[in-house]
Amino acid sequence: MHFVRQHKFALSFLVVLAFCSVMVIWQLDARKNAKESRHVELREAMILLQTGGYTNQADKLYLKLFADLEQLSDKELVEDWQRTVILVDPSSHQPSNAVWRYYWTVRNAMERRSESIIQRALKLSEEKE
Repeated sequence: MHFVRQHKFALSFLVVLAFCSVMVIWQLDARKNAKESRHVELREAMILLQTGGYTNQADKLYLKLFADLEQLSDKELVEDWQRTVILVDPSSHQPSNAVWRYYWTVRNAMERRSESIIQRALKLSEEKE
């Protein structure tokens, strides 16, 4: 008890510092989550517009998604690829389809950005259980 009374200002400072640090980390995490949810919202809106026949508006969203592509994490790229691969036929050529173009843009970005994504997938396929 004597220690607490003697060092109450230093201890108070440490408590406030710890609280502020936790709040800063929490805010940074909230910003990241907001950015990710905005990206998912744009992607889903592009898919909705393209499938609904609003190709001009879907193209505008495609351009926004394309501009943000380099800032996406590898995980987000894989999620975008997984979402779009089920909607398009990768073997057919559909340059007027914004979802198809986004699929190929994401696929090419995955290959360019990091050979490790594909190398990891190949390594997983070769592993024995």
